[in-house]
Amino acid sequence: MFVAVPPPAAALAHLAAAVALLREAGGAPAWTAIDRWHLTLLFLAAVPPGVVPPLTERVGEAVEATPPLILRLAGGGRFGSVRRPQVLWAGVAGDVAALGALAARLQAAARSLRLPVEDRPFRPHLTLGRWRPGRPADGALADRLAGYAGPTWPVEEVALMRSTLGPAPRHDRLAGWAPGR
Repeated sequence: MFVAVPPPAAALAHLAAAVALLREAGGAPAWTAIDRWHLTLLFLAAVPPGVVPPLTERVGEAVEATPPLILRLAGGGRFGSVRRPQVLWAGVAGDVAALGALAARLQAAARSLRLPVEDRPFRPHLTLGRWRPGRPADGALADRLAGYAGPTWPVEEVALMRSTLGPAPRHDRLAGWAPGR
C-alpha cells in the first residue's frame, strides 16, 4: 500500500517524450510503465485489513491539512553509483517543502497505527526504471535528464493506493483527497 501524487496526463506525456530518447540506449534500465508513474509520499509494505479504515481516515486528515501545491517534474538522477546504478528517476520542483511536510505527516499517521515506516529522508522523485543486477547498466543516462523541466501543474489529488504484484501488476486507488480543500 502507498500514498502518492499522480501527475496529470500532460505532465506525464511531456516527461515520456523526454525519456523516449533514452529508452533504446545501451545499458538502459527496465522501464516502469507510464501508467504506473507517480510520486510516492509514503510506502507501507503490508497493512492488515483491519487497519485500512483508520489509515484511510488519518491519511485524509494529513492531506486536508496541506495547502494547495504546485509542482513540476524537473531534472533527473539515479540511486546508486554510475558503475552500479539501481534506479533512474525524474526529480520534482515547486512546492517541495510543503510536499515534504505532507510526507512527514503521513509517516506520523502510519506510525500512530504501529505500521512500519522506512527510516530515511524523504526525497521526492518519480521512478522511471530500475537496473537489474548482472545486466549491462549505464548510470550516466541519468545525466541526460539533468536539464529536464516539465510543465507546472496543481496537485489535484493525493491517493491511497494498493499494489497488486504478479504477471499483470497494477495499482488500485482506494481513496483520494485534494490538498487544501
